[in-house]
Amino acid sequence: MSNLVAIVGRPNVGKSTLFNRLTQTRQAIVDDVAGTTRDRQYGKCEWGNRIFSVVDTGGWVVNSDDVFEEEIRKQVKVAIDEADLILFLVDIKNGVTDLDDEVAGILRRSKTPVILVTNKMDTFDLQYAAAEFYRLGLGDPVSISAANGSGTGELLDDIVSKLPVEADAETDEDIPRFAVVGRPNVGKSSIVNAFIGEDRNIVTDIAGTTRDSVYTRYTKFGFDFYLVDTAGIRKKSKVEEDLEFYSVMRSIRAIENSDVCVLMLDATRGIESQDMNIVSLIVKNQKGLVVVVNKWDLIEDRSAKVMQNYEDAIRSRLAPFVDFPIVFTSAIEKQRILKVLECAKDVYKHKTNHVSTGKLNAEMLPLIEAYPPPSTKGKYIKIKYCTQLQGPQIPTFIFFANLPQYVKDPYKRFLENKIREKWDFSGTPINIFIRQK
Repeated sequence: MSNLVAIVGRPNVGKSTLFNRLTQTRQAIVDDVAGTTRDRQYGKCEWGNRIFSVVDTGGWVVNSDDVFEEEIRKQVKVAIDEADLILFLVDIKNGVTDLDDEVAGILRRSKTPVILVTNKMDTFDLQYAAAEFYRLGLGDPVSISAANGSGTGELLDDIVSKLPVEADAETDEDIPRFAVVGRPNVGKSSIVNAFIGEDRNIVTDIAGTTRDSVYTRYTKFGFDFYLVDTAGIRKKSKVEEDLEFYSVMRSIRAIENSDVCVLMLDATRGIESQDMNIVSLIVKNQKGLVVVVNKWDLIEDRSAKVMQNYEDAIRSRLAPFVDFPIVFTSAIEKQRILKVLECAKDVYKHKTNHVSTGKLNAEMLPLIEAYPPPSTKGKYIKIKYCTQLQGPQIPTFIFFANLPQYVKDPYKRFLENKIREKWDFSGTPINIFIRQK
């Protein structure tokens, strides 16, 4: 499991720019206007054979009339509580401000390791201004320029050296791990209780080595798996914490600790932006997916046509990844809950499916010949051979071409869809790579 690094600081110090630099994406919106970041961003960073999650938070502001600032401040506090490491970002050009002092005071009282990062060192003349930040009492500042990348290598070295050593949970690796994730109040706890039931003698609780994951061994009705559940393990330090933010922070942990994720949706509310955030985390972490539409008993019209409309709406929102099972349940009435476990078990099996090279080439090469990649700059792309790799976390297929650089994502999706039509990989992501033959 990877560690969690949170970027905090007052508005307009470059947190989103640093987030984009570390994750090598352009996910976070960057603007000179203070307070641009209100929604949270989550990404993955790899450095020195270590992979960790990065979360970008909104700027810390107090005594503001802006209705968003109170929520942003709550989110920063949750990030401080949940993260393994805090990057406290300050502006080397502006020096120490009152807001910096306030955030530093909170960080000094927390037990989470902190790296003080002085940003916007766009010229080397500014490095001497970093000495002022020693007064914050957070150790040696690391001077960087998130905009042009100067100093970020040293910062990543520092991050990796301070992250806790990753430890695998004490579970049998041959047994699948299913995580129940989703927004608050969608029925996660209810369905977990419905899975376990009252007959506790078949349940063995194993405390994981991570601080907020607990594995429950489930051996009922012919099933044998670990249920990864993070809800309610840690007490909230503040009653007024932002529940949406807290749920996603916990979801990161649960997703990384699982093989298959059971995403809970509320039938009365449909799929929302927070659900989309969680799905993107599942796909980025290359985990299997089962979508569960809970509280189906509260829907008046439960006809097959309405159910199909729900399915179509969910798949259209989650496109291009649409090949996953959807189960309509009522955790309270225990309706179709065993179907959820059966689907999760099937998805876990699909992750280990392997297609022989002979069968793969026999099916795919005629299709590729009939529908070849579009020519680029007058050059024709020829794919003559394909194979599935053994060993990766999810099914991974390699196609060998004469001009792999000209094969674009739409054609890769075409190849993936044809593979899914021929073989059952429902619920699991697929990697498609084009390599030089």
